[in-house]
Amino acid sequence: MTSGVDTAVILAAGMGSRLREELDDRPKGLLVLGERPIVEESVLRLVRAGIERIVIVTGYMEAAYREMARAFPELIVTVNNDVYAESGSMYSLYCAREHLEGDFLLLESDLIYEQRALTEVLACPADSCVLLSGWTHSGDEVYVSTADGRLVAMSKDRSSLSEAPAGELVGITKVSAELFRHMEAFSADAFRHSLMVDYETDCLVGVAPDHPVECRLVEGLLWAEIDDPDHLARARRSVYPAIRARDSLPTL
Repeated sequence: MTSGVDTAVILAAGMGSRLREELDDRPKGLLVLGERPIVEESVLRLVRAGIERIVIVTGYMEAAYREMARAFPELIVTVNNDVYAESGSMYSLYCAREHLEGDFLLLESDLIYEQRALTEVLACPADSCVLLSGWTHSGDEVYVSTADGRLVAMSKDRSSLSEAPAGELVGITKVSAELFRHMEAFSADAFRHSLMVDYETDCLVGVAPDHPVECRLVEGLLWAEIDDPDHLARARRSVYPAIRARDSLPTL
């Protein structure tokens, strides 16, 4: 793989409380829109992109992910965040630190996306890169402002950004080993006050002034984050069918 990235981390600790009626007895990464759970589809896309090792950080109903991982014994390792209900996404990533030696891709378990999302972020020439899309109007968007193509700020409140946003945060990031060391140091300090630290709006933004992070905007990208019933309805109605029409689901 030309990018040199062979590891991915999938954050899957959350409870998905806004989707409880839909999920019933599953974590939200195990939602099924096609033939497989969405997190399993993500695993297959990562393998197609050249990823050889995947760390899934679990929490809520972690046994369900362990069971899924048994189908990919040479590929997936699970790490549990025992305090998932009292911590944010950066603490989940921190739990995986002993499994991370080099550069890696970072993504969420509740994403659906076309293969191009991985191709684009891996093709970014910078060591660290945040993937952005154009406007989805999906609700609950995270807007990202940049300067000279580098991360400056992120917020769900567009009006709080001092500059016009360059795009929306997709939730797929290429993280260099060096950047992760700075994220670890930043978060270790923050954890003394609270474990509720997000890897993107808190940590990436916090380290970006001293450790620049490129932002790669891909217009027309097909993707969706599934956080609530409206997101799920949109994914089922339009986004997932469009993804499947644009590219086939990989197989192992």
